[in-house]
Amino acid sequence: MSLFRLDSSIQGERSTTRAVADTAEKAWLRTHPSGLITRRDLVASPLPPHAWTSAVSAGFVPADQRTDEQAESVALRTALFDELLAAEAYLLAVPLYNYGVSQHVKNWIDLLLTDPRMGTGQPPLAGRPAALITARGGGYGPGTPREGWDHATPYYRRIFGDLFGMELHVSEIELTMAESNPAMAELRGQARQQLEAGHVSAEKHGELLAQHVLDQQS
Repeated sequence: MSLFRLDSSIQGERSTTRAVADTAEKAWLRTHPSGLITRRDLVASPLPPHAWTSAVSAGFVPADQRTDEQAESVALRTALFDELLAAEAYLLAVPLYNYGVSQHVKNWIDLLLTDPRMGTGQPPLAGRPAALITARGGGYGPGTPREGWDHATPYYRRIFGDLFGMELHVSEIELTMAESNPAMAELRGQARQQLEAGHVSAEKHGELLAQHVLDQQS
């Protein structure tokens, strides 16, 4: 049994997405205690910023005429895609930054989308279960001043759910900056409730991922 885990927070041990993803991972491990977990931390080991453009340009020249940079980017792309294909379930910890997608995650996704296996009809990852953990420092819900400013979560749903075809389960946490921002002091109670609910949701989704794998094996 194998789980692929992606982390992308710049906050290190203070990260909300990492902490909540830990809860989902522990739930998965309760069912698969000897399961293999493949980890990719896009902050600790960022992808080369030129990888996507080099992989794209490599598609327009014969393999034996590619530059070293193009060949390396294609090899990296292939390895990243193989990494996903080797897993049976996915745990994706992806925060909101500046109202959009983390540059580390966007670079990773863009590179994956250059793999020719994405254009062969049914997505290779279709039907596989994934838990998406996302966190936002402020409030973006209905009626809030920043309603509609979260341009990351809809993108993640579109890419992982619709384009990759994963069976996506989403845990969303808001107001994560309330504890450190004096201007948000009155929201700290709500923030704690949001965090608690996020852990409960992540635990449930970790269990769903584990059960889905068991169902597929039976």
